[in-house]
Amino acid sequence: MLIFCPNCGTRLTLEESSRSNRMTCNTCSYVYNITQSLVSRKYPKRKAVDEVLSDSAVWQNGDATHEKCPKCEHTRAFFMQLQTRSADEPMTTFYKCCNCGIIWKE
Repeated sequence: MLIFCPNCGTRLTLEESSRSNRMTCNTCSYVYNITQSLVSRKYPKRKAVDEVLSDSAVWQNGDATHEKCPKCEHTRAFFMQLQTRSADEPMTTFYKCCNCGIIWKE
């Protein structure tokens, strides 16, 4: 937690001593005596992530190509390309087997 000086707005620094702890301003003579714990934690909420590839509606309009499935060795698979890395990297191609439904990437 950051505490700022009410006089000049400078960030207060912790000054530890054997008898007491206090926050002092390096610019002016302001002193804030610590009488209680000054700990606070704030955990950010995680963003809800949509599963893009597991939704069956996404693959319904997909194009099929000649690609061998690593599981059942079927020779047809739907494919989709997504930009998963930075713009200067090539797109990632995802495949879904027309026979067994397994999804893999290349």
